[in-house]
Amino acid sequence: MKIDACPNCNSEKYIKSGIVNQRQRYKCKSCGYYFTVNKLGKSIDDYYVNKALQLYLEGLTYREIERILGISHVSIMNWVKKYNIKRPFNSSYHPTYKILNASELSGYFSNTANLSGAGVVVTELGDKFMLIKWERFRD
Repeated sequence: MKIDACPNCNSEKYIKSGIVNQRQRYKCKSCGYYFTVNKLGKSIDDYYVNKALQLYLEGLTYREIERILGISHVSIMNWVKKYNIKRPFNSSYHPTYKILNASELSGYFSNTANLSGAGVVVTELGDKFMLIKWERFRD
């Protein structure tokens, strides 16, 4: 990251002053302030955080969500832990999901056989839709 000015006095007169925790340290020649520059991490849009947590609550695994949204399963696990998300436990059902465009979704719901079962949730994923259906485990 490039430094433009001292964060304390906005002076452009600073010098290198050692390394602390593997980061370059600087000293402002005008005010004597020591500072380092933090690397800015990349941030993920809140839309994807919300969508990942919603899919997790719908019963999808971390890896399934990773494949659908393209976000690391580790990030998803960290969000679940950070926001203390708990999903209800029900072992007699499991979710299956499909990614459909608008016309495919319309066709899916026009077939009455697809409407029977435990439940269906449709969620928007950009320009497509994700259909999640709960089905009973087959014994």
